[in-house]
Order: sequence, then C-alpha cells, then structure tokens
Amino acid sequence: MLTLRPTCEHCNKALLPAAEDAMICSFECTFCEVCVAQILSNVCPNCAGGFTYRPIRPQRNYVNHNCLEDYPASKDVVHKPVDLKKHKLLLSMLKGLSPYAR
Repeated sequence: MLTLRPTCEHCNKALLPAAEDAMICSFECTFCEVCVAQILSNVCPNCAGGFTYRPIRPQRNYVNHNCLEDYPASKDVVHKPVDLKKHKLLLSMLKGLSPYAR
C-alpha cells in the first residue's frame, strides 16, 4: 500500500492525499509535478527512475474498507532538497533515456 507522503521531498509543498499534482517513482519517492517537470526532468534523484501521478485513495469506505478512514496518509515528512549539481550529473549520465530504457 502506498505511503501517501504529505509533502514534496524537494520544495516541501503540501501534497494532500487527494493532490492531483503529487508524483511518485516506483520506490514511492514523492515530489510535486512542478519539481518533477522543471527541476528533475522526470528523473528521480534517489533511484534514477521515472515518475507517475500518485493515485488518489478514496476518502471513505465504498468497498472492503480500502480508504483513508481505515488507511490514513502518512504524516512523516521527507524533506531533503535535491543537490542540483549532483542531479545535473545524473541527467548527463542518462543522456535523455526514457524511464523504460534506464
């Protein structure tokens, strides 16, 4: 089950459980859409994977109690701004490879 982290790891922007601009990599690193597009170039600084939009967990129980009421979002903030020099080096190593080719 996804952790649903409450903020962008880079800019610390609040990302509520229903945030439509929350993006995650396959390791659940969480960033806002602006940071992914404008700073990270769709490359996770932690694993070099790509990003996808984080799914929205239903707020209340519709079926099987799979909802925020029973499985709330995390309150643990992971704020570790990206080292932009290191990330630029990572981007140069990947030379524009798509997430599917990494």
